Amino acid sequence: MNRLKHYMISLKKALELEVREHRSSFAVYLILRTLVILVLVRQIMMQNYENIFVCLLTLLLLLVPSFVQLTFKVELPIFLEILILVFIYAAEILGEIDNYYFSIPYWDTILHTINGFVCAAVGFSMVSLLNKSEKIQFFVSPLFLAIVSFTFSMTIGVLWEFFEFSMDQLFAMDTQKDTLITSIHSAGVDEILPPFEENDIHEVIVNGEVISDQGYIDIGLIDTMEDLFVNFVGATIFSLFSYFYARNKERFTFLQNFIPKKKDRNKDYLHQQIKKGVGN
Repeated sequence: MNRLKHYMISLKKALELEVREHRSSFAVYLILRTLVILVLVRQIMMQNYENIFVCLLTLLLLLVPSFVQLTFKVELPIFLEILILVFIYAAEILGEIDNYYFSIPYWDTILHTINGFVCAAVGFSMVSLLNKSEKIQFFVSPLFLAIVSFTFSMTIGVLWEFFEFSMDQLFAMDTQKDTLITSIHSAGVDEILPPFEENDIHEVIVNGEVISDQGYIDIGLIDTMEDLFVNFVGATIFSLFSYFYARNKERFTFLQNFIPKKKDRNKDYLHQQIKKGVGN
């Protein structure tokens, strides 16, 4: 129990040091954290408990980049760390609470494309870091690195869609956003419903009540497929760049802004705090 308590204290102190390590990313963190707290206060006054939970979750998520660097002993490029922080704020606060997913065209599309790109960078880094490890070393070709980057990103994208589907089914949420469409092309449903085609749909009636006068409500399928497609686009873009980067790093140095590296020993704050606690 004492060891766990010591570890948690060391982790807390190390996390504070990690967050403050770079001035630019720390400034962005402080600004976003302040904005989230202001939104949280407003949601508390409005007694909007669902949004209160989103705000609290966002405050935790803003610590994820620093937590990852500590626990996995990697160093995120400053640009990537700032991008992740802004992404979290854009997805949770602007997207969910300020309703940008509906009010701003392609907001969700932009975020999922960025997610595909960033996750491909993470996949690339995992193989690259393993290849530089003293315990595990193996030769990897640029093509292999590109394929791993792509497949890792797509796997994360699919898992996220699994998560959204589960939230909708288990908690009656609407994370897989509905879409209005004006045509149906069906191959039929067993023997119950024969094949049919219906175009120019303007009115949908359920139990005798008109629920839509602009089209048929698709329950999340189009949203899911669009998310996966733009994730595919983001993953493909990074994977192509990673292939050429692995072949010639000097010509594609800009990609280093997205690729985590192994943390230097003198910046391993968690190890330092644990060692300091043991010494005391």
